[in-house]
Order: sequence, then C-alpha cells, then structure tokens
Amino acid sequence: MGYSHAVRHSILKKVLPPESRNIAEVSRETGINHQTIRNWIKQAESGILADGTQDSCPRFLTPKEKYELVVEAAGIDDEQLGEFLRERGLHTEHLTIWDQELRDMVDKKSEQQDKENKELKKKVRELEKELQRKEKALAEAAALLVLKKKLSALTKENEDD
Repeated sequence: MGYSHAVRHSILKKVLPPESRNIAEVSRETGINHQTIRNWIKQAESGILADGTQDSCPRFLTPKEKYELVVEAAGIDDEQLGEFLRERGLHTEHLTIWDQELRDMVDKKSEQQDKENKELKKKVRELEKELQRKEKALAEAAALLVLKKKLSALTKENEDD
C-alpha cells in the first residue's frame, strides 16, 4: 500500500524526537505496520524519504488528479505537450491509459445506475401490485361489513314483527 508523503511525515514526527513515541503504540494507533514505520525511519535517516518525490509518481495520483491532468493535456497543443509531460514526470502513455480508465469508470457507473434503475422500477411495480391487491381486499371487507350490518338490521325488523 502506498502512503502519501504527508502521512509518512506525520508518522515520523510522532516517533522521532522531540515526541519520540513508542513505534508499537503509533502502529496500533494508526493501523500502519510497525515494520513499515521502521523502514521509514531508516529511509529518513539515509535521506531517501526527505524530498517527498514519491508523491509525484503517476501511480499514486488520485482519479481526480488524473482527470485534471488529462483535461489539461487535452487543451495543450502537441508542441507544448512534451514540455508539460516532462514537468510532471509523465509519458503520453499515462494520459492514454488514464483517459481509458476514466471512460471505463464512467461507463461502469452508468451501467450500475441503469441496473439500479431497473431493480427499483421492478420493485415499484411489485409494490403497486401489492397495494392494488390490498385495496381490493379492503374494499371487499368493507362491503361484507356493510352487508352484515344490513342483514343484522333486517333480522331485527323481522323479529319485531
């Protein structure tokens, strides 16, 4: 799992002086493996972790960041695209792959929404059927109750005579 530079920095801040908290305690608190924290300490001491260049790696970008880069690159002409990509440490293949990933995400979401809509429509039809059945049963019960009252009223009149 790749952690952002900010997360690594905040964890190192807790375990290194001046706080100097116990690694096991910080590990339990954050859910990050204690060995991972120890590796970060070694990297920080050797200077590998200090610059934060890991965050600029294309594989750690969020879908939103990828989308923004794809849109930004689409507005740039071919001559300036190379410079744009070099500044960000990217290749044209990244843009192509991300564009396809984003399209797939949209299609998948669209398909999922269509499926949910179909399920909801089916449930609405079932509920409407059930409601109609219950309304008919209620109307029938009301009619029987009215007939029972009429019968009761008629039998009382006959007894009085």
